[in-house]
Amino acid sequence: MGKIKNLGLVVSGICAGAINGLFGAGGGMVLIPLLTYLTDLDENDIFPASVCIIAPLCVVSFALTVKGNTVAWHIALPYLLASSVGGILAGMFGRKIPTIWLHRILGILILWGGVRYLC
Repeated sequence: MGKIKNLGLVVSGICAGAINGLFGAGGGMVLIPLLTYLTDLDENDIFPASVCIIAPLCVVSFALTVKGNTVAWHIALPYLLASSVGGILAGMFGRKIPTIWLHRILGILILWGGVRYLC
């Protein structure tokens, strides 16, 4: 991988970390398009790489939130458990979904989220 592509990885990581830190989530939504356009990673490796990059960011965000005593556990726990099941299922079956469909699904979710926040 060349210096330009390594720079793409660094820029992608910084942007994902900034978005995740500012909004508490969403770093993966910018990370996947950035990894697609700024690196020479294979399309089949971008989604798993995104998970590996976002996981530590989420752990840091979680630790800072817990340290600040701002976790509403009675609200968060059901979502944590359900999202763990979803993550396990996605990990087991996600590689069987064609990359083009993963991109389309992500695009729809980004658009839906954006429209929801604007309205």
